[in-house]
Amino acid sequence: MTTQKIQLELHNIVRIFDGRLVVDGVSLSLRASEVTCLLGPSGCGKSTTLRIAAGVDRQSSGQVVVSDEIVSCENFHIPPEGRGIGLMFQDFALFPHLNVERNVAFGLRGSKIDKQARVADMLNRVGMSAMANQFPHQLSGGEQQRVALARALAPSPKILLMDEPFSGLDNRLRDEVRDSTLALLKDEGTAVLLVTHEPEEAMRMADQIALMRAGRVVQIGAPYNIYNAPIDLGAAEFFSDINVISGRVFGSLTKTPFGEFLTPGYDDNTELYITIRPQHLKIDFDRAGRGPNPTLEEGTPARGLVLRSRFLGQNSLVEFAMDYEDVCLKVTVPGVFLPKPQTPLWLSVRRDRCFVFSS
Repeated sequence: MTTQKIQLELHNIVRIFDGRLVVDGVSLSLRASEVTCLLGPSGCGKSTTLRIAAGVDRQSSGQVVVSDEIVSCENFHIPPEGRGIGLMFQDFALFPHLNVERNVAFGLRGSKIDKQARVADMLNRVGMSAMANQFPHQLSGGEQQRVALARALAPSPKILLMDEPFSGLDNRLRDEVRDSTLALLKDEGTAVLLVTHEPEEAMRMADQIALMRAGRVVQIGAPYNIYNAPIDLGAAEFFSDINVISGRVFGSLTKTPFGEFLTPGYDDNTELYITIRPQHLKIDFDRAGRGPNPTLEEGTPARGLVLRSRFLGQNSLVEFAMDYEDVCLKVTVPGVFLPKPQTPLWLSVRRDRCFVFSS
């Protein structure tokens, strides 16, 4: 298997603004044909990191390297236009006085024939050939996004930086445009840094996710790995709803509604958080038929009373008050399942689907 060339590197990027540490030691590597998502809540420093990579903002310390060449450090800085990097932002920034064709051609170099051929090719690939003579105000949001993408990729940049580019689209159109954009980026072999605050978008598009919090990258890896092996409680709850059961360790065991969990490696009296995603809890409709002895994987079934239930479309969400201290748990059930409040039901959980975090 051939390893793709590294196109962009950020080495220990620090940005201090008005005495506040906005970006705190961020390091990243972007490879050709791969999408890296900077994911995190608003104000965590992800857009500032992207602007530093673009050259629009300048770091307080650290290095930006493009194709093995330093483009910015403490005493040297190449501006955005000298980096050969494509930029695409939330507002698309199309020129209102230029039609679609001329917007895409803007910034292209070469002969008139070469530029016309490249523009025609890009408009065809984003499905906008029929609207080449339209102006931005005549286009829908999704059409404007496609034109902006064509313009960003027309000069064949090796790196494309995208800051929340799909946030202005409605949900159904957003999925369609994201998928077509991803296919085009892969086809072009572009290294992409995408900033988003939406976990679903990062999971859908990224080859690797860099999860940011308070200016730092707290975890980086493939979407599957970050989702299924979060580094801490904050990382787990950023990707989905979670249930948290707190308990203290005694003799490497922690009590839960589902019996004692084996939690080695923690000192006695350490407070732990047993974390379970709602889809990993199951309602045990046939508890009696399984016999009195639970399996090691599932642990002891636990009884709860239904508090409320809601239909969410593909799934139903059921909330339970458990017969254990003040624990309340949420369970997602495929399809329609709306039991009445106060209905007693039994829940089970696979222990290998739980996360354990210390306080």
